[in-house]
Amino acid sequence: MIVKGTYFQNSEENPLVYGDVEINNIPRRRLRGEEEKEGVIAESVLVGFCGTDYTLMNMGREGKLKPKFPEGCNRLINGHEGVVWVPSQERFAIVLIRGGNSYDPTRYTEEETYFEYGCDQADGLFSDKNYYNPDMLLKIPDGYVKDGKISLNLCKKLVFSDPYACMIFQRERMEDIGEAQNFRVKMAQYKCSEEEARKIAKKETFDRVCIFGLGTTGMFIGDLIRQKYPEAKIVFVARSEENSPKVAFALKQAGASYVRSAFDTKEELADAIKEKLGGTATVFIGSSGAAIEHEIAFQYGVLGCNGIYNSFSLGPEITVDTMPFGFKNQVIFGSINFRQDHMEEAIQILQNSCYDEIVELIDKDEFTEDPIDAYENKIYAKGAPMKTAVIWNEKYVDRER
Repeated sequence: MIVKGTYFQNSEENPLVYGDVEINNIPRRRLRGEEEKEGVIAESVLVGFCGTDYTLMNMGREGKLKPKFPEGCNRLINGHEGVVWVPSQERFAIVLIRGGNSYDPTRYTEEETYFEYGCDQADGLFSDKNYYNPDMLLKIPDGYVKDGKISLNLCKKLVFSDPYACMIFQRERMEDIGEAQNFRVKMAQYKCSEEEARKIAKKETFDRVCIFGLGTTGMFIGDLIRQKYPEAKIVFVARSEENSPKVAFALKQAGASYVRSAFDTKEELADAIKEKLGGTATVFIGSSGAAIEHEIAFQYGVLGCNGIYNSFSLGPEITVDTMPFGFKNQVIFGSINFRQDHMEEAIQILQNSCYDEIVELIDKDEFTEDPIDAYENKIYAKGAPMKTAVIWNEKYVDRER
């Protein structure tokens, strides 16, 4: 089937193209042990832009996209955040992005396979319509559809279902690791049982949280930590002016403090972070995409003994001096996944959020006329909104709600 859409390809001059593209109904498996199912058609309604899209475009410029292409294709239709309409079922849905021949797509092994709609080996939402495994079209909350149209405000909120689900997973992983890392210390400190010590260790993992980088993912993990651990001390670190709307919104959502990364030396920045935290970080979350993250955490001592370094950035290399690293008993982990239950939880939380306030729309014609220019000079340019989305099909959207 031929549809209109944007797609990535390996090309120095044209890594992102809008035009006719052929979509194929490739049978896919949601989880290991389940049968492969042919996809059902879903029409894109509203689609959000993610930093991953920008990274993929640059990979195309460098000729590195081949492993990302669907089988038998030399291109990838991008887009993994948004709302779709399923004509055969007469309902709106959120696409569960990650699946494959694995028991748990958050922890696939070398013998297992995975795919991600719009990101890796499967076409995504930036097309008029596409095929999706019917078990991966998740229900939206009731009450937001009227006369065949869905509330624009809800669509704006649900555009964050994928990254918010990722952050629910990140919090879960930090809880698991923090509990296992420090429960024996807490048994000795509090003279308590292992069961009680594990509860204490999990909670105290979030005593002092440094989130380095203030995109939406950084903001979301701060928000989620605050929801479950209201006594946590959370400090965001970023380059934006403290009085900028982005910073003000994030600090309010997460109940956090802020350190602007505008010091003459890294040592001064590290000292300012530790002062704001009231000590060294029990958790350091890197989400800025910059190499300075690991330097501040390890070389300049912001991450404390027995602490966790959660690498959520894509691109930077992490190096440590193994002598102090070993004696400080620190943990480094990285994982960018989520399960279906994470996304279902994200959908329920987001419907009652105010995150629609930070989503701005780009006109579809403006985007499709020159998508590369839109990426570089509007969507991902300096001063761009925290989140940009496009209404792909106006007939399904109620702009008044």
